[in-house]
Amino acid sequence: MRTGKSQRGFTLLELMVASAIGLVVMAAMTSLFKLGMAATFTVTQRAETQQNMRAAMEMMTKDISLAGSGLPTGGLQLATSAGAGPLSEYGCNQTGTCYVPAHAYPNNGSGGGNYMYGILPGFNNGVQGNAVIPNAPGQINSSITSIYCDYSFPLDAFKITVPAANNGTVATVTVPNPPAPSPPSILAAGGLATGDLLLFVVSSPGNGTGTQGTSSVQTGAVVGEITSLPNNSTINFAAGDPLNFNQAGGTITNNMASIAGSAVANMSVCRLYAVTYFLQVPPAGGTTQTPRLMRQVNGQNAIPVADNIINLQITYDVIDSILGTISANQRDPIGAGLSPSLIRKVNLWVIGESLTNTGNKSQSMYLATSVSARNMSFCNSQSNSTTACQ
Repeated sequence: MRTGKSQRGFTLLELMVASAIGLVVMAAMTSLFKLGMAATFTVTQRAETQQNMRAAMEMMTKDISLAGSGLPTGGLQLATSAGAGPLSEYGCNQTGTCYVPAHAYPNNGSGGGNYMYGILPGFNNGVQGNAVIPNAPGQINSSITSIYCDYSFPLDAFKITVPAANNGTVATVTVPNPPAPSPPSILAAGGLATGDLLLFVVSSPGNGTGTQGTSSVQTGAVVGEITSLPNNSTINFAAGDPLNFNQAGGTITNNMASIAGSAVANMSVCRLYAVTYFLQVPPAGGTTQTPRLMRQVNGQNAIPVADNIINLQITYDVIDSILGTISANQRDPIGAGLSPSLIRKVNLWVIGESLTNTGNKSQSMYLATSVSARNMSFCNSQSNSTTACQ
């Protein structure tokens, strides 16, 4: 006869111990998985934030490095109407929206109108509508405006005249004879548009003598804002333009009327780019309410450059025209009595925050760089403490 052999199973205590060990192992694995996912999320956030800031920094560096190119040495005095007329503006579009709180060109400290420099510092003037940006260190945000000639659109392929009969309100455009190689239309893609600024520089023939051997001498420079382009041969500069450049009969005569009838051979024209960088907090109800860096050109609408930029800090290395020394890291050179035309270097700090819905676990980081302003005025420091600034 077969005898039954008893088989032992797990006791309740053994089952409880095994279950407890399994739960501990599963909890450890879950914790490790969660830590791995959090690390991946953090790395991804930091990479996206850094990518945004690098894109912003590269675009700002390009514009600032060109600041002052084509502008008269030492800046350009802008026209003002007789009496207390409006000052010329930057950082505004054609509908009257101004993107920075203080948007009038500064004066040079001696009165007599405002001035256009290659770089316009905007200390504590960097957020549209003075909006408060959460998590921004110190809430001091600056704007910066870089102004330079746009040589990518060949205006030298045309002859542009300002007839005397129209008192500087109309310019005519003709193609030279013989025509320049493949002259584009002024209305072509990338060409002139309403709100663009044109710089007219009038020169008189020189004697070709002197150490520089100059063939002409600059006698005046005027900036006009395009108000309409009815066809490919007419540019209108009507008074009452949104940026207040086309002022006739002012106490300062460097307006469009002052160059009417100037000889074409003695006048050069370029399109100016007045590029303003600032921060914007979109209003509630939009697609996003996160702060972002904006870029605005001439009288056009501002466009976003990078999202979640929460702080923009800018300082300047400026030559002191009295002492002939560099005044480094000036946050407000105009307020310190220094000329923006003598800025030698721009120091940028961009602080970004990672893209999150609620701000939880967001990452903040910054990038810094310095940009040499190569096209600004020259100041020769002398050993006897006197200076020659141009």
